[in-house]
Amino acid sequence: MKKILIDESLNFYKANLHCHSTISDGSKTVEELKRDYLAHGYSIIAFTDHEIYVNHDDLTDENFLALNGYELGVGEQESRCRESSKTCHLCYIALDRENDISVCFSKDSHFCRNAEKYAERQHYIGTPDYIRTYSADGVNEMIRLGRENGFFVTYNHPTWSLESYPQYSGYHGMNAMEINNFGCVIVGYDDDNGHCYEDMLNCGNRIFCIATDDNHNRHPDSDPTCDSYGGYTVIGAPELEYSQITKALENGQFYSSTGNYKHTGPEIKSLVFEDGKVKIKTSDVRSIQILHNIRSCDIVNAERGKTVNEAEFDVKEAKWFRLVVTDTEGFKAYTNAYFTDELGL
Repeated sequence: MKKILIDESLNFYKANLHCHSTISDGSKTVEELKRDYLAHGYSIIAFTDHEIYVNHDDLTDENFLALNGYELGVGEQESRCRESSKTCHLCYIALDRENDISVCFSKDSHFCRNAEKYAERQHYIGTPDYIRTYSADGVNEMIRLGRENGFFVTYNHPTWSLESYPQYSGYHGMNAMEINNFGCVIVGYDDDNGHCYEDMLNCGNRIFCIATDDNHNRHPDSDPTCDSYGGYTVIGAPELEYSQITKALENGQFYSSTGNYKHTGPEIKSLVFEDGKVKIKTSDVRSIQILHNIRSCDIVNAERGKTVNEAEFDVKEAKWFRLVVTDTEGFKAYTNAYFTDELGL
């Protein structure tokens, strides 16, 4: 049976799903972010300021969609060396633009810079002093509450958070995790998290992966340390409309890519599964790689001085598979993981 995993007949919209503005600790207003991301080919921003949920529907027009969201953190007790403390950060993106519930809100949170002034505008469930606990159970409850209350929940930047297998192997129920957090990568962290994603898949999570900027814009857009326009998610949908885009997120109709302020990353143009094989078409790239839960991974490399733009791989023996595309500049694009039992094998 033929299954279309990335449908080239859809419209594709470039999105940054993790973004900070002057509402919390970013250096640009939401209006400036809209202007600048539009100029770099984006159609969507999920505004995810720290600890504060603010509606940005007024920014949406025929060319731009604002997704409403916020980011919450929970970590170890403050120590004499806070830089060594582990933490877990989650983004919550509202699936319905009318949803205004601030899940897990705590009026006693450590608000980032300007966020505290918005605290009285929060609509929350129960009391305004949700107590967060840094443990697998505590994080999982935060994920569960987010999902139950209509949010697309992502697990963010595990490397920057100083989390490793003993922590994230206990986390379950999120929609997606950040396979690449460009804002962390650009300042030196190894937050290209393919192994973490595979660990979470092998721990039983059937989740998607996204690439994001996590931008704070403390450097000019022309600066090599600019933290914008580098990690993005390309969403396939019939139109640029809130419910259509969030439905595509829920269904995994997207892929992720990386570049920088001067270079757009590799494209995945189609992905089809048929008769135990997966076929991919891409922009001109250096290599196309398939990874899965068994040892016999594979890669198609271009000859020296040339490029490739398609490949076919057998996945009959795999439980899950995902593909990574690398362009001639070394930037990567990532598919979501696909489970073969869901594809009819």
